[in-house]
Amino acid sequence: MNKVILMGRLTKDPEIRYSQGSESPTCIAHYTLAVDRRFKREGEPTADFINCVAFAKQGEFAEKYLKKGMMIAVTGRLQIRTYDDQQNQRRWFTEIILDDQYFTESRAAFEARSQQQNNAYSQSYAPPSPPPQSQYQPGPHEYAQPSKPKNDIPPDFFIDQELNDDDLPF
Repeated sequence: MNKVILMGRLTKDPEIRYSQGSESPTCIAHYTLAVDRRFKREGEPTADFINCVAFAKQGEFAEKYLKKGMMIAVTGRLQIRTYDDQQNQRRWFTEIILDDQYFTESRAAFEARSQQQNNAYSQSYAPPSPPPQSQYQPGPHEYAQPSKPKNDIPPDFFIDQELNDDDLPF
């Protein structure tokens, strides 16, 4: 039996394309889920990034409703493909072919968390406001770039960062 059940957050909006060559093109949605590891060791990643593919109605559902940062649960089957790259080396590609996708948080909770993260980001990285002119005149060194705050970033903030294929472990 080949059955996979995962729950995680989308690392970016699903990438959508349609199959070519048939009378009715089929929707194909690709996205990556960041799935937290149960046991975390110092110096190791805290999440795995799993490639997911949804076809037809499941792909259309992903296109219409799924957004970066959403927590979802998926079921499907594990598929491993191989191909030879330009240097003639064998490459392995692992992905989940989806049967079902489920929301695991309400839309209101997702929007509230997204808004909260956007507010925290804009407040954390806003340039400092200069002091009133009546107090004193700042020296040239006093307007250096502000340092990034420590421990003010929510733990799942980095899940929402853009990833490319080089960031993935496979």
